[in-house]
Amino acid sequence: MSPTNELISFLEHHPDAQIVMDADYRILAANAAYRRTYAGGRDVVGQTCYAVSHGYSRPCDECGESCPLAASRANGEPNRVLHLHHTPRGEEHVDVELTPIVGASGQIEYFVERMTTVREASSMPAATGLVGKSPAFNRMLELLHRVAPSRTAALLLGESGTGKELVAQAIHQQSGQKNSPFVVVECSGLTETLFESELFGYEKGAFTGANQRKIGLVESASGGTLFLDEVGDIPLSLQVKLLRLLETGTFRRVGGVETLRADFRLIAATHRD
Repeated sequence: MSPTNELISFLEHHPDAQIVMDADYRILAANAAYRRTYAGGRDVVGQTCYAVSHGYSRPCDECGESCPLAASRANGEPNRVLHLHHTPRGEEHVDVELTPIVGASGQIEYFVERMTTVREASSMPAATGLVGKSPAFNRMLELLHRVAPSRTAALLLGESGTGKELVAQAIHQQSGQKNSPFVVVECSGLTETLFESELFGYEKGAFTGANQRKIGLVESASGGTLFLDEVGDIPLSLQVKLLRLLETGTFRRVGGVETLRADFRLIAATHRD
């Protein structure tokens, strides 16, 4: 069954790149944004999505990748994946959202797929920022896009030098707080006293040399993101105060008695297991 003229007309003028497919992966319609962004202006109607996007001769799930259409066809639910697509500009990471369309009979008649290029990552070695195209890298990007829109705390695990701060920055840039501060706290090597004063700030006269009040990094991150790099290196005695901050959203400056409320999204990273 062909998609309705109303649906095709609606998608044609939609700003997002979208295609309509049948259950056999064949493209029934492609809007102007898709043709311009991913097809180089050529007509792709009648071709399979896996051939156009990946150059495969078989569906993605038969070539070692996840296939949103196959998953949706099996469970009747929308599906979302991150794929590496062939585009007129070369290979690009693309966020793919697939929605099954149910007809008057109550059965799925076709599928609409919306595609958005992931700007924070590249498959090109000369690019800056996040670079990669392995299945593990794509899975990381998929999780990044899933967690970024929320205010949920995120923990990044990985060996030193694997780009955890770049991932944290990408999460921040994809969040609703992207125009707010992104504050980095280097936890490694900080003494207990220095860590507490850097994180929470201090009041005038709190210790020798505290000639004026200092705002801590927690307050500096207000409305934005606080990134604790190598959080596993925080002294055990300070973890209690950090836990209080995370559980209650409150803290006190060193030498202060006033309880202050924090407003930030926490991202932490560590190389420890």
